[in-house]
Amino acid sequence: MHPILGDPRRLGIYLLLWQLIGLLLTVGLRGETPWTTAAAFFLPLCFLYAFVCLSAWYVCRFYPLEKGARLLNATIVYVVAAAIASGGWVMAGGFWAIALDRFANGFGARQLYEGQQLLLLVVGALLFFLAAAAHYLLIAFQASREAEKRAIELDLLAKEAELKALRAQIDPHFIFNSLHSISALTASDPAAARRMCLLLADFLRETLRLGANSRITLSDELALADRFLAIEQVRLGSRLQIARDTDPTASDCLVPPLLLQPLVENAVVHGIAQLVEGGTIRLAAARDGGTLTITLENPCDPDRSRTRGVGLGLDLLRKRLNTQYGPAHAVVANEQEGRFLVEVRMPAVTAAA
Repeated sequence: MHPILGDPRRLGIYLLLWQLIGLLLTVGLRGETPWTTAAAFFLPLCFLYAFVCLSAWYVCRFYPLEKGARLLNATIVYVVAAAIASGGWVMAGGFWAIALDRFANGFGARQLYEGQQLLLLVVGALLFFLAAAAHYLLIAFQASREAEKRAIELDLLAKEAELKALRAQIDPHFIFNSLHSISALTASDPAAARRMCLLLADFLRETLRLGANSRITLSDELALADRFLAIEQVRLGSRLQIARDTDPTASDCLVPPLLLQPLVENAVVHGIAQLVEGGTIRLAAARDGGTLTITLENPCDPDRSRTRGVGLGLDLLRKRLNTQYGPAHAVVANEQEGRFLVEVRMPAVTAAA
């Protein structure tokens, strides 16, 4: 469909512009003719010609502006089309002038028309060329919008692929550590190893179910973290304690799946597990206006050996948030006096929003 006819707002603006052209013709070509006669003649005539000039869009589609022979062909086609459209417009003007004079005897429309037929022919051709130029601009605008839309779609697809790639790096990392823990229990406590396997299977099943979504509620993400911590509590026993402070208004906020998993994994593997007496992992979530803040704090051994694992988990989490929300929302980690603190900030978005 024609882009102007398919949009009532565009059509209204288009017809209004043609009525302004009709007013200009009324002022410029009326001569000694009364205002009412000139307006009654030119305004309806321009209204009719507005729809005639819509045909220029189809010519523009078939003859895009290009160099060489095609531009020459387009020029010839436009001259012929303008001559036909303008000639038909002038003929319609003659019939309209006769109709006006019959409707009101001595109205003077025919006298106005007969004195400037050639001028109307030239004006009609120029208006057709003007309409063609406007249609080229409209086509260029539509092409730009389509290109922008495709660029946005490609950007979203690229981000989605990057998020999936980052997720693919996180999952094996977690599974490797979990299997390593089970292996350590196999010889010393087979019953605990079996219980840990069942908890791991339950965790993986829930991860697959929720991981199919691009975002899940914070309450579901906290439940996943609880399942992981339950697995680690089998191995560490009373050495691993959990303290949580969650703002009820934050529970419904949407977060990426497995957002907390690398954080609690780091807290256990590189924090609690390195301490003979163990410790408490403190997890808090709060919503402040449009920002969701999640903090996780755990004790750690300042003299522990530094491995790449903790840095890898935080780096992957930073990349996920940067890809999904932009650089303004990131992960801040800080270690002081045997305490490791991680703060995650992101937009507070709910399913209702």
